[in-house]
Amino acid sequence: MPASLESERPIMAPSARTSVRYSTYSMTPTVLTTDSATAEITDIQTGLSRMENKALSNQRVLLTEEKSANMSKLALGAKLERALDRRMTSQDAVMRPRRRAQSKDKDDDTSEDDIVNEKQEA
Repeated sequence: MPASLESERPIMAPSARTSVRYSTYSMTPTVLTTDSATAEITDIQTGLSRMENKALSNQRVLLTEEKSANMSKLALGAKLERALDRRMTSQDAVMRPRRRAQSKDKDDDTSEDDIVNEKQEA
């Protein structure tokens, strides 16, 4: 039984089992892979290569830093414009011209009540 790295004690107590039990910690890398995992990876790889369009891959453009910054600014401006447009179109309020203030000869005590009544009537 191999000794642990921290002490001289064995990693696992010896047992009467006949099967071999492997430790989860090992200094040597595992090179063997399961056949099902390898087959699955190759299936995915062939599927991706079939989906790739070679003609379109040749037409792709790589933008410089300046052009990509300009594109991102334009995209942000368009997004902001759409958001503001949505905000302004979904408003329920109706803008009406203000009435002129009442003359100063009248009593100022009822002016607030009149304004509240006008709002409730509208």
